[in-house]
Amino acid sequence: MNATTTRGALLAALACVLVGGSFTANSLLGDYPYAGGQFLRYGLACLLLVPLAGKGATARLRALTPRQWVRLALLAAVGMVGFNLAVIAAERTAEPAVPGVFVGCAPVVVAVLVPLLDGRGPQREVLYGALLVAVGACTVQGWGRTDGAGIAFSVCALAGEVGFAVLAVPVLRPLGPRLLSATVCAVAALESAAAGLLADGAGWLRRPDAVETSALLWQAVVVTVVGFVCWYMGMQRIGAERATLFSGLIPVAAACTAPLVGTGSYGLAQAAGSALVGLGVALGSGALTRTGGGGPSVIRADGRTPPAAAFRGNGSPEGHGDAASGMPE
Repeated sequence: MNATTTRGALLAALACVLVGGSFTANSLLGDYPYAGGQFLRYGLACLLLVPLAGKGATARLRALTPRQWVRLALLAAVGMVGFNLAVIAAERTAEPAVPGVFVGCAPVVVAVLVPLLDGRGPQREVLYGALLVAVGACTVQGWGRTDGAGIAFSVCALAGEVGFAVLAVPVLRPLGPRLLSATVCAVAALESAAAGLLADGAGWLRRPDAVETSALLWQAVVVTVVGFVCWYMGMQRIGAERATLFSGLIPVAAACTAPLVGTGSYGLAQAAGSALVGLGVALGSGALTRTGGGGPSVIRADGRTPPAAAFRGNGSPEGHGDAASGMPE
């Protein structure tokens, strides 16, 4: 792994660890109106991200096509609002381990789905690594208390995690990680407000208590602002398939933080599963193999990508150069 790939892996890993901690924070928001909580979280995150969007942000947004705006709306609805709704709903009848296990299987789905959408076969090392990550995730979390509804909503959370990576690939290049994060947070806040007004009427938003405020601030500032930017910066460098391998760290982080609020424990099984996740990530990300040259892509001054540095459909880079120098961040 070269320096850029290593940075991308570390950024994706940090993002997923932060998301894993949010599973525990979600368990503290079971009594707070869902849509109102998401509105506060994403609205605050958007306000914090806008100053970081960089120069030319308005021009980049105006250059988006209607199809790209639809993709952004789907990304916010499926990968953000829908994902968190599914996790919160699952945790009303299931321990945090259950949605964590399903989300930990996202690397397998992405390792198969993204190449199919790109008209090619899965990369063997990525697929094998993804399978190890999924087995490790199941080992970490075990199978906590749940029911049919908990399982169903956990499957929806898996779909949201997959969508959060796959739907972002075509809009990551023109917007960059920071502007993409700010834009989807704004869209998600609007979608949450609309859903709250339709579903809960005047009761969609209320003043959170001290515990709920702490959980919402953690999700807005740490998980969303820091986590989203790190995730998309990592995906920009190593591609969607390899970045999603690191979602196996989500159940590891959930298992590590659950004892802090009395919703789980960490023991020998969790340690063994964590080791499997680490091995799978190392295998699938290429850390165990020596590769020569492949680096990230660059963009010419006219905004077009040179053939030698073209992205594959999964967003994984080819060619040489420094991604930070050519792509907006």
